[in-house]
Amino acid sequence: MNSSEMKRWGMDGIVNRQQAEAWNGWEGAHWAENPELYNGMMGDFDAPLFRAAGVTSRDRVLDVGCGTGRTTILAARRARDGHAVGIDLSAPMLERARRDADAEGIGNVAFEQGDAQVHPFPAGGFDVVLSRGGVMFFADHVAAFANLRRALAPDGRLAFLGPRPGGPDNAYARATAALSPFLREASPAATGMGSLLDPARIREVLAAAGFTGIDVTAVDAPMTFGADASAAADFLFSMGPTRHNLRDVDAATITRIRAEVQEALTEFETPAGVRIPGSVWLTTASPA
Repeated sequence: MNSSEMKRWGMDGIVNRQQAEAWNGWEGAHWAENPELYNGMMGDFDAPLFRAAGVTSRDRVLDVGCGTGRTTILAARRARDGHAVGIDLSAPMLERARRDADAEGIGNVAFEQGDAQVHPFPAGGFDVVLSRGGVMFFADHVAAFANLRRALAPDGRLAFLGPRPGGPDNAYARATAALSPFLREASPAATGMGSLLDPARIREVLAAAGFTGIDVTAVDAPMTFGADASAAADFLFSMGPTRHNLRDVDAATITRIRAEVQEALTEFETPAGVRIPGSVWLTTASPA
């Protein structure tokens, strides 16, 4: 990516170029075009995240890796006498976030394009830093969390979600068993998703960044993938990792494995949609 392209995407001052390019490409565009699908998948984890973050009416909240802004908007609603700022690398996702916030009449929210690892946040400028997964993708986790710690007030709090590794026989593995042999590598935007799978690694990173009172807890909740098995299969096969790994697979094979996945997804059909049990790590910490 040349200098003019970097300026076009607002990438001056960004150190995580690989992720910036990925989230300003086709994967970021897909998230921006389909926020209801991705928010539906993670929506049941919002309540435990916000309970842990403890956002109050006057808080100043920073949402890291805010994507299309759903968690930032939720934070702004809670901090009705304060404000919420969402930061993300992705121009198309931030454009969607601003549009949705305007449509919902949320006035105490702002969205900034930047790399939270090096972004010049005001020192002590936030009471809460939260993230629904975006912190996985930092180029240098210790440097990034140290920057976020500086952005927190001394009595502030950090709360974020990240993936928890599942066993080979868990519900998602059963539902996607026909697809899993083809998922051989991370898609561009998914690179880094496994960086904070180990609670010991999470504690090590946060301690090195100067955080204390670190707690890592497993949280279980259903993940909604679509209204029925057919819609859920459509969603799974439209996601970046799937599209990336099936790009050279012939159409007949894709049709076959999609049919097998759709059949497996019927196990998880409910009146509220296809709901697959999921689990994440919920991490909380203090800046001092």
